[in-house]
Amino acid sequence: MDEPRYCYRHPDRETGLSCSECGRPICYECMTPAPVGLRCPEHAGQQRLVRPAGRALRRGGLARGATVVTWALIAVNVAVYLAELAIGGNFDGQNNWIYEHGALFASGAFSFGQPIMGVAHGEWWRLVTAAFLHYGPIHLGLNMLALYFGGTVLEQVIGHWRFALIYFAAGIAGSAGALIVTPNSPTVGASGAIFGVFGALFALERRGIISSNGQILALIVINLVFTFAVPGISIGGHIGGLIAGFVLMWAMTHFARSAELSVLATLAVVVVSVVVAYTQVRGYS
Repeated sequence: MDEPRYCYRHPDRETGLSCSECGRPICYECMTPAPVGLRCPEHAGQQRLVRPAGRALRRGGLARGATVVTWALIAVNVAVYLAELAIGGNFDGQNNWIYEHGALFASGAFSFGQPIMGVAHGEWWRLVTAAFLHYGPIHLGLNMLALYFGGTVLEQVIGHWRFALIYFAAGIAGSAGALIVTPNSPTVGASGAIFGVFGALFALERRGIISSNGQILALIVINLVFTFAVPGISIGGHIGGLIAGFVLMWAMTHFARSAELSVLATLAVVVVSVVVAYTQVRGYS
């Protein structure tokens, strides 16, 4: 395992990025994207030949302490599934109070003969809670594996709180997309947020901040093929999360040195997602 590296301007920040000019480690807030690669503040205005910044992808989640949000999200998802089992839910994560009050749908679902209101009746929390529910251990395991591989890279590159913002915003956008395509089909799963992670990684590669030699794009294409080919997968959720992650990460690269603007960009994505969801469900009763 490589020794962890720390930003030369912020010694408390572990990073997998390096200046393409001098090779010094830099954190996300200190880097300036260039046509290819990135630069530290001292070399941000100089012309030079750069190389792709692929260190973060090669190291993945090996840097200690750099991926606490990813691991926390995995732990929460697993804990929610175990809680469903503990309160009497079945192996598929259904027929329990958590599922009934957390799954995403517009209106018209029933449980034990009793109606459950849904988003159309003001239960807006479902836009968030659905991303922490899964249809059984296989669904959960596949999503957590994808979250581990994508999340450990993205969090190490952009930092904890920006990663958390993208994850939650993409999750909400994925829920909005699911309401567009399958409004009354109960939808659960972290895949909308995870597609947002993939979209963010693709945006970073397009900006020349990381390099995967096309692996990120191939991963997205393969997953989209499965999304459309396998019945029961939330097409709207995956597409919505992917778009949100890409757009938000693209915006954040332009606001790399402004935490306030990054937060505002996140709020904009969330607001647009909620408006889209509202527009879709307002005709249901």
